[in-house]
Amino acid sequence: MTIHIEIFSQGEELLIGQTVDTNAAWLSEQLVALGFKVTRHTTVGDSLENLIALLHEISARADCCLCTGGLGPTNDDLTAEAVAQAFNRPLIFDPVAFKQIQVFFAQRQHEMPESNLKQALLPESATRIDNQWGTAPGFSIRHQRCWFAFMPGVPYEMRQLFTHSIKPKLIDTYPTQPDQRITFKTIGIGESAIQQRLKNISLPNRVQLGFRTSDEENQTKLIFPYNYPESEKLSLVEQFTLALGDYVFAIDGLHENSGDLVATIGAILESQKLTLTVLETLSQGLIAAKCIGQPWLLHASYQQITHNFLKSFDLQNHADDWSTLASELAERQQRESQADLALVQLHHADDAQLRDKDQAVTLYNALATGRSVHTQTITVAGPLRRKQNQAALMALDLLRRFLQHKTL
Repeated sequence: MTIHIEIFSQGEELLIGQTVDTNAAWLSEQLVALGFKVTRHTTVGDSLENLIALLHEISARADCCLCTGGLGPTNDDLTAEAVAQAFNRPLIFDPVAFKQIQVFFAQRQHEMPESNLKQALLPESATRIDNQWGTAPGFSIRHQRCWFAFMPGVPYEMRQLFTHSIKPKLIDTYPTQPDQRITFKTIGIGESAIQQRLKNISLPNRVQLGFRTSDEENQTKLIFPYNYPESEKLSLVEQFTLALGDYVFAIDGLHENSGDLVATIGAILESQKLTLTVLETLSQGLIAAKCIGQPWLLHASYQQITHNFLKSFDLQNHADDWSTLASELAERQQRESQADLALVQLHHADDAQLRDKDQAVTLYNALATGRSVHTQTITVAGPLRRKQNQAALMALDLLRRFLQHKTL
C-alpha cells in the first residue's frame, strides 16, 4: 500500500525568494527514507483565501500532509485561522499551550508579549503537539481522508517536532515497505568521471541509480526495493566500491550513517586516539572552521604567503620547491606541536590569480605522521570562495586517505 504525502509550506518570504525552503527538502528526505511517497510540494504566501483553498484541495487527495510555517504570533501567521475556517473548526484557547509559552519566556527572563496569546489558539478537536524548543505549538487534525500535521517554520523547531512527535505517529499509523538506499560519498571526482567508472556495471532492472552533487561531496545512490535479496545487494555494492576506488570516503545505508568528510575523519582519529595540527594558507582558516570544537584538533593557524615567510626558508625564488617546503613545514609543525599528525596547505599564486575565476591555483599539501611525510599537488579553479572551499576539502582528503588506507 502506497501512502501519498504532501508537504505544504506557508510564508511570503518563501515565494519571493527571500528564504530558501529547506524544511520541505529535509522533510522529503525523511519521509522517503521511511517508505512514503511524496507527491507534491506546495508553497503559499500570506493569503488566507489561498490557504483555505489549498487545505480543501489537499484534504480531498492526500493521505497525509505535513505543513510548516504560519504558526507565529504576528498578523501574517495565518495557518491556524485558515484551518479553522477551511474545516469549520473554530479556534479554542488551549491553557496547556498558553502555560508552555509563558514558561518559555519566564525561563529566558523576558515578559511574554500579548501577541503570543494567539499561539495558544488551536482549532477545535485538534491535537496539540508540544514544542519544547520555541513558542509555537504544533497541532494535528484529520479532515476527510487526510491527516494533517502543522509545525512551526523555524527549521530547528520543525525538525524537533517531526522527530519526537510526528515521525513516531506516522510509523505507527501507516504501514510501509521502505526502499533501501546505499549512498557512496566521494570527494575529488566529478559526476561525469563517476559515471565513466560505472559504465561497465550491469544494473538490475529493480535497482535505481541516482546522483547528487554539492560543494562538499558527490553522492552516488543505489536504491533497492523492499526485501531485495541481501547477497545480490552486497555484490552490487562491492562492484560499485571497487569501481569508485579511493574516491569513496564513506558508504551510508549498510550500517550507521557516516556524516560528512570531517565526521569520517574524526571517527578514525578518535578511535585511534590521534591528534592533529593544521597550517593553512589559501583556505584562510576554513579547515579549522570545518573542524571547530573537535577534541582531536590541537592547533590550527593561518599563514599568509609573504616575502619574509619565504625568505626564512630561502625559497622565495624557487617555485619548483614548494612541495619540499610544504613537507618541511609539516615536519616542523608535527615536532613543535607534539600532535600525532600535522597537515600543511600551501599555494603559489598572487592575489589577482586567486580572484580570477578563470585562473587555476596550484596547491601543495603535506601530511607529517612522525614517521613519514605524504604530499599532494593539485589545482583548484573557479571563484575565490570555491577555490578556498576546495583547498580545505582537498587537504582534509589527504588526511582521510592516509587514515583509511595508511598508504598514498
